Amino acid sequence: MTAYLKQHWFSNLRGDVLAALVVALALIPEAIAFSIIAGVDPKVGLYASFCIAVITAFAGGRPAMISAATGAMALVMVTLVREHGLEYLLAATLLTGLLQIIFGLFKLGDLMRFVSRSVVTGFVNALAILIFLAQLPELSGQHGTALVYGMTALGLAIIYLFPYITKAIPSPLVCIVVLTALALYFGFDIRTVADMGELPDSLPVFLWPEVPLTWNTLVIIFPYALALAVVGILESLMTATIVDDLTDTSSDKNRECVGQGIANIGSGLIGGMAGCAMIGQSIINVKSGGRTRLSTLLAGVFLLILIVFLDAWVGLIPMAALVAIMIMVSIGTFSWSSVKDLRKNPKSSSVVMLATVVVTVFTHNLAYGVLVGVLFSALFFAAKVGKILYIGSSLSADGHQRDYQVVGQVFFTSAEQFVAAFDFKEAVEKVRIDLSRAHFWDITAISSLDKVVIKFRREGTEVELVGLNEASATLVDKFGVHNQPDAVEKLMGH
Repeated sequence: MTAYLKQHWFSNLRGDVLAALVVALALIPEAIAFSIIAGVDPKVGLYASFCIAVITAFAGGRPAMISAATGAMALVMVTLVREHGLEYLLAATLLTGLLQIIFGLFKLGDLMRFVSRSVVTGFVNALAILIFLAQLPELSGQHGTALVYGMTALGLAIIYLFPYITKAIPSPLVCIVVLTALALYFGFDIRTVADMGELPDSLPVFLWPEVPLTWNTLVIIFPYALALAVVGILESLMTATIVDDLTDTSSDKNRECVGQGIANIGSGLIGGMAGCAMIGQSIINVKSGGRTRLSTLLAGVFLLILIVFLDAWVGLIPMAALVAIMIMVSIGTFSWSSVKDLRKNPKSSSVVMLATVVVTVFTHNLAYGVLVGVLFSALFFAAKVGKILYIGSSLSADGHQRDYQVVGQVFFTSAEQFVAAFDFKEAVEKVRIDLSRAHFWDITAISSLDKVVIKFRREGTEVELVGLNEASATLVDKFGVHNQPDAVEKLMGH
């Protein structure tokens, strides 16, 4: 136990504490903004961010990953809040957590192995673009003054240049302190955190959603809860994969599903909205030196302290400082090498990556982008494997028997090619089909084998199948019809 605590909690004390402080400060405007998107009071997002971060520190499957209220989840909630109100959102949040726990228990986290590297890259690039676009309202319109641009540029300069002086203190934290001090000293008239919304002035309390426990309530909240659960798990598992790469460590994806579920139940019980992992804050945490579960726990604890006890001071932080940090995150998140590799990589990989980016950016829904990317990956893979099929043949010396050798994979994309490779009109007494180096994967493949055998028999040719492996033979025995008396009528429809 001592060794576990030291490794996962206390092996990086100084780095975790400082990183958590930066993350907590960066979480405040984001949580307020996401609450506004969802149409709820800012404290709903702030309390959720505190609760989710603290619980996932203990129950999550990825150390140093930050989970809180997110924009992707907020977008799903909009209609529910508008049509039914906050109480139904809290009920949906509880159901979201329950569904995510079920996902984890059924080990749906293992499905991440079906997400290709191209989809992950597209996800990262799309998120980087969305993070950058989210900062534009602070840099445009009535807020986009020359002073704001100057402060943001100064913040970026501090973030990128301060590490050359020392890496003992995270440069984003220095950026916040310096820009806040300048704004106060010179009395700059620029937007601050306090302008984003009123910060809560009390600790969260236990709340049970005041909704009727009826079938009608379940009908209302279930579609939203399911959407929230899927979006949350997708974003969390993708973020975990990215942090795995950044830290060169591994994570337990199924435990992460359960951890996110427990966290969302906790959030709903204190009046918070559903949330999930945040790639931007997770990268801030890692790049600021956070490595263990302690950084996640302290991010949540510091957030609560800042918004409840130090709200007057936190409200003075200029938004330009936080915009600079998020621009740094978007620049650091984007995979610049993927642009250079577009020509070098296979066209299919590039299409998958670009499709993921385009769908995610235009819908602002990460789940849609990942879904499209995974579908494209599956289609390209099926098309590629379907081409790995060779069928050769040889005629016996007496001209009475034709031997076919089938090599490769037979399934729905290659079934037509398989049938087309045989000459059914050739005048031979017997056909011998060697399947020892072939594999039949689905009922489409079995149907194509039935078609070949029946067509030869209809021409009066004897057919012998040899070398069928055990797995393929099992499918043929279960679904094949070529040995049944009415095989021709069943397959040919006449």
